[in-house]
Amino acid sequence: MQLTVWTYEGPPHVGAMRVATGMEGLHYVLHAPQGDTYADLLFTMIERRAKRPPVTYTTFAARDLGKDTAELFMTAAREAYARFQPQAMIVGASCTGSLIQDDPGGLAKSLGFPIPVIPIDLPAYQRKENWGASETFYQLVRALAGPRAPAPGTKRAERAPGTRAKCNLLGPTALGFRHRDDVAEITKLLGQLGIDVNVAAPMGATPADIARLGDADFNVVLYPEIAGQAASWLHRIFHQPFTKTIPIGVSATREFIREVAGLAGVDPEPVLAAASTRLPWYSHSVDSTYLTNKRVFIFGDATHAIAAARIASEELGFKVVGLGTYSREFGRDLREAAAKYGVEALITDDYLEVEAKVAELHPELVLGTQMERHIAKRLGVPCAVISAPVHVQDFPARYAPQMGFEGANVIFDTWVHPLMMGLEEHLLTMFKDDFEFKDGALPSHLGTHAPQSAPEMAEVAIALPQGAAAPRDAASVSPAANGAATGAVWAPEAEKELQKIPFFVRGKARRNTERFANENGVATITVETLYDAKAHFAR
Repeated sequence: MQLTVWTYEGPPHVGAMRVATGMEGLHYVLHAPQGDTYADLLFTMIERRAKRPPVTYTTFAARDLGKDTAELFMTAAREAYARFQPQAMIVGASCTGSLIQDDPGGLAKSLGFPIPVIPIDLPAYQRKENWGASETFYQLVRALAGPRAPAPGTKRAERAPGTRAKCNLLGPTALGFRHRDDVAEITKLLGQLGIDVNVAAPMGATPADIARLGDADFNVVLYPEIAGQAASWLHRIFHQPFTKTIPIGVSATREFIREVAGLAGVDPEPVLAAASTRLPWYSHSVDSTYLTNKRVFIFGDATHAIAAARIASEELGFKVVGLGTYSREFGRDLREAAAKYGVEALITDDYLEVEAKVAELHPELVLGTQMERHIAKRLGVPCAVISAPVHVQDFPARYAPQMGFEGANVIFDTWVHPLMMGLEEHLLTMFKDDFEFKDGALPSHLGTHAPQSAPEMAEVAIALPQGAAAPRDAASVSPAANGAATGAVWAPEAEKELQKIPFFVRGKARRNTERFANENGVATITVETLYDAKAHFAR
């Protein structure tokens, strides 16, 4: 058993909560011990929801284990039904609750509620959150839409001439990364094509909406980790085709438009011709040479990681040096994507493995989850978040989709802004000898000399902005001291040449040069060594 501080996914019952919390008119009765109500914080604090999740916990304690815990569950279910009057109810157990083996599904059905009661049996110690959300949505679709299924062998009726095509949007849940805005963006895009949205589910849907999923002509799968299983069942039972393209990025959005247009029998060209996105122009603009071949490491759920790698490589000119996912169920898809970029796929749910890989690859940008944000911060590498798990700042008040053409604009801004742009680098290099721009300089109103006395140091600390680090005199760092730590000694002329490098990348240049010297058995770092290292790491 491995102890961990961070985890990419919670247990499967948290996935079930994501489905229930995103829906309306559905209630989840969870057989769980005291303490499992921590999950409420995920939605109310991180996602900033105005109301708590529609979940009733039995909250049994240690003293209850010697009593009738089954009766405790039935009492909680009766009270939940009387208080909330839901259209449907799902019942299940948390990790600890499943060990008691009280059979929440059988107990709830014995209560005779006049609403559908769907048992969600989740193997808590073998599966995780996304699988739990997928299984919960699948069981809901089967239970609620199944009664309206056509007889086996029945062909699907043709859409009446002149009738607009209808589709379902499948996959968005509570706590999903930008799911709210993705649904709005794709609904708008489908409207431009003349396609109506029959149901968006599970987020925003009611049990009655789930029951009429079969009325749509086809399904749009936005997040395969959540909706893939349900879409496959709808295809088998209702003969509804479903989309394979995830519209993240300009190229993928264009492919998605053509795919749904083919399923709906409409002409995609007017929408493609009117498409408005700034990413292609911006990525080819004056700073494009600075973006080209930026080394990027990508990690997240499979859907967003694979899409990010394509955008990075094909639309921004970055070089993908690492690609990984914690979604083990989609390991094959991730490996196929990694092979396109000549990298080895990293499939793990251990953040320490991810951190080690980032440190090994020395990327110039990390695209990942909130965990990679922390990893990149410790390693001093720019980072942008592309996937759940995320923190509160990734549920912005503004409209910020990831999908569609507007999503491509958001992605460009999010990924590029952490980087030092070409014009900014040019100006800093031009003025590197000006005392205002050198990293060892003091604020201009304090003069140009370095403080020596304690009162002078205090004056500097007071004058600096709150939270800013006091400037360090670069000359005070001894080359010999650096060499002692790394095994290689810096020659004075090499140290002088190093100071010509802009301060914001000087530390990385020093580390790379020392690493190059140590790996090649160079005892004294000269100017030639500095430029040999630069050429080596630029390849």
